[in-house]
Amino acid sequence: MRVRDELRMNVNQQPHMASPYGQPQPGYQGYPQPGYGGGHVPSGYPAQYAPYNGPGSAYQQGPPQGYSPYASFPTKTLATNLVSDLSSSSPLDLGMRGPPTSGAPPVSGAQNYSQFGQGETQNGPPPMGAPPQRPPVSQPYTPAVVNLSGPQPPYDQQFGAPPVSMQQMTNQMASMQVGSTAPSPAGPGYAPPSVSQAPISSAYSPAAPHTFSLTSTAPTQPPPTEAMAQVPPRSYYGAPPPAQQPFPNAAPPFSSTGPTQPQAPPPVSQQSFSQVPPVSQPPFSTAMPPGPTQSYGGPLPPTQPSFPRPPPPTSQLSNFPGGPPPTSTPSQLPGGMLPQPPVSQPSPYHSVPPPNTTGFPPQVGAPPRPPPAGMQGPPMASQGPLMAQANHVPPSQPGMPPSPINAGLSGPPPQPGMQGYPPQQNGAFGQVRGPQPGYAGPYSGQPNYGPPPAAPAPAPAAPKRLDPDSIPSPIQVIEDDKANKGSEPFTTGVRGQAPPLVTTKFQARDQGNASPRYIRCTAYNVPCNADMAKQSQVPLAAVIKPLATLPPDESPPYLVDHGESGPIRCNRCKAYMCPYMQFIEGGRRFQCGFCSCVTEVPPHYFQHLDHTGKRVDCYDRPELSMGSYEFMATVDYCKNNKIPQPPAFIFLIDVSYNAVKNGMVGIVCQELKTLLDYLPRQNPDVDSNIRVGFVTYNKVLHFYNVKASLAQPQMMVVSDVADMFVPLLDGFLVNVSESRMVIESLLDQIPEMFADTRETETVFGPVIQAGLEALKAADCAGKLFVFHSSLPIAEAPGKLKNREDKKLVGTDKEKSLFQPQVSFYNTLAKECVAQGCCVDLFIFPNQYVDVATLGVVPTSTGGSIYKYTYFQSSTDQERFLNDLRRDVQKPMGFDAVMRVRTSTGIRATDFFGSFYMSNTTDVELAGLDCDKTVTVEFRHDDKLSEETGALMQCAVLYTSCNGQRRLRIHNMAVNCCSQLADLYRNCETDTIINFFVKYAYRSVLSSPTKNVRDSLVNQCAQILACYRKNCASPSSAGQGSGGTADGKRHTADISQLILPECMKLLPVYLNCVLKSDVLQPGADVSLDDRAYLRQLVSAMDVAESHVFFYPRLLPLQQLDVESMSLPVAVRDSEERLSRGGVYLLENGLNIFLWVGANAQQELLQNIFGTTAFSQIDPGMTSLPALDNPFSKRLKEIIESVRAQRSRYMKLMVVKQEDKLELIFKHFLVEDKSNNGGASYVDFLCHMHKEIRQLLS
Repeated sequence: MRVRDELRMNVNQQPHMASPYGQPQPGYQGYPQPGYGGGHVPSGYPAQYAPYNGPGSAYQQGPPQGYSPYASFPTKTLATNLVSDLSSSSPLDLGMRGPPTSGAPPVSGAQNYSQFGQGETQNGPPPMGAPPQRPPVSQPYTPAVVNLSGPQPPYDQQFGAPPVSMQQMTNQMASMQVGSTAPSPAGPGYAPPSVSQAPISSAYSPAAPHTFSLTSTAPTQPPPTEAMAQVPPRSYYGAPPPAQQPFPNAAPPFSSTGPTQPQAPPPVSQQSFSQVPPVSQPPFSTAMPPGPTQSYGGPLPPTQPSFPRPPPPTSQLSNFPGGPPPTSTPSQLPGGMLPQPPVSQPSPYHSVPPPNTTGFPPQVGAPPRPPPAGMQGPPMASQGPLMAQANHVPPSQPGMPPSPINAGLSGPPPQPGMQGYPPQQNGAFGQVRGPQPGYAGPYSGQPNYGPPPAAPAPAPAAPKRLDPDSIPSPIQVIEDDKANKGSEPFTTGVRGQAPPLVTTKFQARDQGNASPRYIRCTAYNVPCNADMAKQSQVPLAAVIKPLATLPPDESPPYLVDHGESGPIRCNRCKAYMCPYMQFIEGGRRFQCGFCSCVTEVPPHYFQHLDHTGKRVDCYDRPELSMGSYEFMATVDYCKNNKIPQPPAFIFLIDVSYNAVKNGMVGIVCQELKTLLDYLPRQNPDVDSNIRVGFVTYNKVLHFYNVKASLAQPQMMVVSDVADMFVPLLDGFLVNVSESRMVIESLLDQIPEMFADTRETETVFGPVIQAGLEALKAADCAGKLFVFHSSLPIAEAPGKLKNREDKKLVGTDKEKSLFQPQVSFYNTLAKECVAQGCCVDLFIFPNQYVDVATLGVVPTSTGGSIYKYTYFQSSTDQERFLNDLRRDVQKPMGFDAVMRVRTSTGIRATDFFGSFYMSNTTDVELAGLDCDKTVTVEFRHDDKLSEETGALMQCAVLYTSCNGQRRLRIHNMAVNCCSQLADLYRNCETDTIINFFVKYAYRSVLSSPTKNVRDSLVNQCAQILACYRKNCASPSSAGQGSGGTADGKRHTADISQLILPECMKLLPVYLNCVLKSDVLQPGADVSLDDRAYLRQLVSAMDVAESHVFFYPRLLPLQQLDVESMSLPVAVRDSEERLSRGGVYLLENGLNIFLWVGANAQQELLQNIFGTTAFSQIDPGMTSLPALDNPFSKRLKEIIESVRAQRSRYMKLMVVKQEDKLELIFKHFLVEDKSNNGGASYVDFLCHMHKEIRQLLS
């Protein structure tokens, strides 16, 4: 990943990018163009962009068929300055910049927000009516008129040199200010190109927030990364026809930043808030340029100051800050061009256009017209959809400079059905500001936007998009955390200490609080009162994984046996003995840390206290010194006061036509013969005492007697599925070791018995009832493994009908698709939980099976769903068998009840996960395995004190796999704070996102997905706005000063986006959630897939949800076979992919191996055994075993990545430009998505606008 030294630069001090063509474009005649055309800038970089020849006259045709408007539409955005918020020692400065040391003359000054008054620039729908006319050709350039800047800043801004220290780099990265401050004396395009590459793991200053000041200025060009400067610019995603032009701009690129009419500036005191756009404005309207309204098709005729406007859509105001339309001189047109919204073309991902969104009415009035000649750069033969506009950098292909900009072309009208956020306007985060008092005007001799100058303004720099390297990078944060927290063990004894991230490999040492492998909190400093919690909107929640597996270097919880008297508990609140109990009166009594009640110590448990008041045996007893431990439960903790029987596993196999034909039946029977040797057990040296039983079914059920004394298994058929019963008791549930011969005989016979079946209909409800009745008859808990293939349409309880209706997607009725279609399964789930009957469902559908309904029982009983759509034994067998093996073998508890107790002041109010609740406090789980989490939300019911902090205790009562009743206890203490700054200093973003996604995925059952998305954005904006308001104080523009860890306020202009250090990734991760298939599906995502993912995520832990929403992307060309470490991941964006590379992407469900079309032959030979890209088989699901170090190391990496996840990830090889690449790109979550999801950059702009609206 490349991080540049120029992260601090003002938005209009830009390095140049080498021409993507290797030769300069023809420029304006008669003068050297800075950053454009034929001239070279002083640093010797050839310019990138084509000459400007006036704005386009009208619309142009849409993009080529098959192009998705959201796949890679570029966003025009700003270079960012990074500013550290909570550390005043940061060397970074905000505000006005001195001239760059490169010596280039300044060209144009960046203007602040609100440079233009109300009512001039419109961010609404395009004007209707006659196509606008072209302005005259470009004016001569007068190099002398350059000083557009205001007063010189008192210090210089250094450019060019790489940071001299880790700290410098970290300060640059940790504090982002995307400079909306004083105009810079140096003009756009004059910063020298970036040469430095920052170390990935620079240490972040721990409490500094991320600030960006996002200004509205003339757009500038992004500094090239090293790769961009070196790799030839070939877009490889299919070129549009030569005549097809990219999305162009309506305004010419060369212009001054100001309108030409006089405009009264707002007073300084207003500049932070007065011109902030309203919340209801369309997303990403961000900063508008001065001057004419951008019509989405073509430019406004510059000579019509009173051009008629259509009424704005309801979601935006018609008055936006902006100056009057300029005169017809192109040099006086606004410097910032407005991007065209992407046009909703049918994409390969969509069978229907996405639904319309407000804010972008279809354009009418002007017919499409070919763009004027001479306005585009040379089309490249292999170039993808040219999506450039005059103020857009086209999508940079991996490792390449952005494609050329075609200045001034008019774009296609937006079509109905545009989803998501429109691209950034003018590259700024928010509205353009009016002129600021005391700043010089944009032209020499035109202070404060006086009359138009005689000489035309100089050209601003090339169009600019927000440099992705300058906004918070997930990879940077992950690598920094590994560097800072991965080397030392994490000791849990310090209250309120945030743990390492889930992506960091660390060793946890239990010293009184539960390991983060068991409990992760959203905040480790809890607000002292409800008002503060409500003000911040930070959710207070814990993600609890009670039976999590630990790495080999950590010891499992100790088992404490107090004999027949059982665990010591508080008399009042029933909390279990833990390190938070305070012993008093010489050790004879203890005071509860949760409710403060005093309880007598039983005589057998008495021990003297030392001089500090601790018991002298404190460190000999796990319950007095550890955060996690287990108690042996007595008979009082057992159902009906009886010691439970060992649990049973029942395998129920669908033998209908589909299940037999796709090979599932044969595979399951073959696998079970060996798998039954690996049933879970407490002691690995002893046989498991779990009993097993077998049922097959289609329209009727077949039970099998596999008693050890039989020579052959016996089948009993139950055809009365309306009243299910188990026809035999003795011989149905058996011990594997005793009945092995009979079981193997049965498993051999089942595939033969049903090989010629013609029965296509199946039942489902009676199948679960049968397993439940068998467990009831045996009086034990257990687990059902159901292997099912189709929608249960046979006449029986729980019969379903096909209700798949894509027309409901996006409507208010969409929520019904996530709800079960009959109540039968809810009732059945309740009965299963009461018996301790957990259900795991393996489904093999070829069409709609209504996962939303079939999944009710598994998700209510603590079970799992595994889905193998279009199952083929040749390609899917490996994944299915690995999932089945792990599911059968993994440690689990049965018939479990969990309760979370808290100290006075907060209480657990809401629970998320795969369980059932019959009351408000007890989480009932028929089964609880090592992968399942329960997420608990807490609310205040009283005030907390900073001295005592807040305590929580999670107690899980369960039956172990050998029939023991046990209590697993996890304790957690967090700090309390009365200052918001302390709250924001100690949050964990990954856990907050885990909570948000579970909350959102549950909400789709009762609310339209659009409302769910909006509420997520709103809550996130409120969290960040509260931080911005209370931990950062507004001041005059550009006077940003870092706050410090002692809670001093951060001073900054409202036009800065300031993020808390520990939450700077909240926007990028939240955007991934908003774009997910559940909340914003593409046309190719089935309803079953959405229901499946919704149920899957509801029980995910933080590590799994992190990689699921932000997949890991590893560049294998950088793999060092000698080292045991993995290459540093790259960000999930197509721009990060190199044509010459091979990348591994994993998200917890899939592994993709993406192969660039120009991958090195040696690399291909080492991985695939062939040097030819064309000979790689995209259908392969495993890599060939080759005798070379690279192949062996790669196979090790794939296996280790699979071992970290709870589900086996099938490998898919994706060749560049292959049809599978669309699926792969779906996981490049920083880019625009086919389903209308915004890119990271666009969403960050949108979040900033929402925050500013809340602040104003």
